[in-house]
Amino acid sequence: MTKILLAEDDPNLGTLLQEYLTIKGYETILAKDGDEALTKFVQQDYDLCIFDVMMPKKDGFTLAKEVRMSDKDTPIIFLTAKAMKEDTLQGFKLGADDYMTKPFSMEELLARLQAVLRRSQKVELQNEKISNFTIKGFAFDAEKQILVRDGVSQKLTVKESALLKLLCENMGKPVSRSFALKMVWGDDTYFNARSMDVYITKLRKFLKEEPDIQIVNLHGEGFKLIV
Repeated sequence: MTKILLAEDDPNLGTLLQEYLTIKGYETILAKDGDEALTKFVQQDYDLCIFDVMMPKKDGFTLAKEVRMSDKDTPIIFLTAKAMKEDTLQGFKLGADDYMTKPFSMEELLARLQAVLRRSQKVELQNEKISNFTIKGFAFDAEKQILVRDGVSQKLTVKESALLKLLCENMGKPVSRSFALKMVWGDDTYFNARSMDVYITKLRKFLKEEPDIQIVNLHGEGFKLIV
């Protein structure tokens, strides 16, 4: 069954959409704010996301930006009460596949998500998930958890590999602490945050042979892999 993540803070609309999509044959997981949606996203695989733009704790645009840090492919449809051109453009720049302005009919939403899913399934057949990266003089195989330089291999742990993969997928871009913690550790507790700092130190040690490679701290934000 096709699985949809629906993030909508209006309880009446959220429940109505969830029930309608379920009746139409889609397993629909409802999140009531952006933070809850991100947590649910990293816990399971989804075929499509529907994000309301104006939500508490984390708006739909911020949510989509964080989702795209680790997942470039899962389709996203935005729902918004705004009809401003600038908002629409921002949504598409963040990787949206479609954009619907409230109020809308259930039938139109269904038709649009079916069209987006058809396009997505075609692209999925053409692309495989990237697991090999080149970081200056290093070759990194995320699937095998191996970092190689000058023929010398370094075996990484599961978390070391997952964290480095996340940084590689967003090379030159900031990765927020909260997002990295939820993606690699499952939640962003204080204990896990301290653990992640240790893993960042380990990755810096592995990469120190190449002085042009840096994992920089972004104060109050997170980290960035720079080459």
